[in-house]
Formats: sequence, C-alpha cells, structure tokens
Amino acid sequence: MPIRERLAAALKDAMRSREADRTSTLRLINAAIKDRDIAARTEGGGEDGVSDAEIMAILGKMVRQRQESARLYEEGGRLELAEKELGEIRVIEEFLPRQLSPDEVAAAIDAAVAEVGATGIRDMGRVMAALKARHTGQMDFAAAGALVKARLG
Repeated sequence: MPIRERLAAALKDAMRSREADRTSTLRLINAAIKDRDIAARTEGGGEDGVSDAEIMAILGKMVRQRQESARLYEEGGRLELAEKELGEIRVIEEFLPRQLSPDEVAAAIDAAVAEVGATGIRDMGRVMAALKARHTGQMDFAAAGALVKARLG
C-alpha cells in the first residue's frame, strides 16, 4: 500500500478513535507532504506529487527536527514539551522503514564504496548518492556521512 494511502487510513482511524495527539501529528505529516507537492508543481514537477522516496525523506527530516527540539526542551527543563515531541516521533516512525543497525550501516557503506569504486574523499558524493538511493529513511545520513568520510579519508 502506498504511503499516502497508509497515512490517510491512519488519519481516519485516529479521528474515529478521537486520539487528538495522533490526529494532530498525522495532519502535520500530510501538511508537510502537501507543501512539498505544491513546491514540486511550481518547479515544473509532475501533477502526481512527490514520490514515496521523497515522502520518506520528509518523514526522516521531521523526526530529526523533533529529536533536536526534544533535546533542547529537556535541556531547558520543559519535560512536558519534550514528551510531546517524542510522542510525535513515535507516530512518524510508524511510517518509516526499520532503521538499520550500526553494523548494517557499516555494511551498506562498504557496499556503496565498492559499487562506485570510491578511492578517496573526492568520491564521497557518489557514495552518499548510492546510499540515499538504496536506504532512504533507513539511516541517519548525517551520521553516515561522517562514517563515509572516515572510511575514505
């Protein structure tokens, strides 16, 4: 089932069961996707909207934003707001594929390096592109970028 349909079904279920926090988070997800759809149309993209891979990237970005917010709220002693952010993360992650373990990330990096024939730091962009093509939504690419740089440097 395409992710858009899964999101729509989850939103309907949350509204029926009167889960206010879940409904709010699902509406935020849909709004972010619609914003990207509109941006894609104005850039000359297709009328179908963004692809599932782009939706996964949007969801990954939303998770990272909320993790940072939760960290800042905890540091500021605003635990109730941090808990709200963590609750939103749990809802968003339901629609993301399973995250790769550190060993799986290392293996994926090794495979990408071998695939593109990377020999130095100049090939980092090609390695990252290969990782993003295969593992969107499954790993933190900021952390993976540091690992690729260490591997190639």
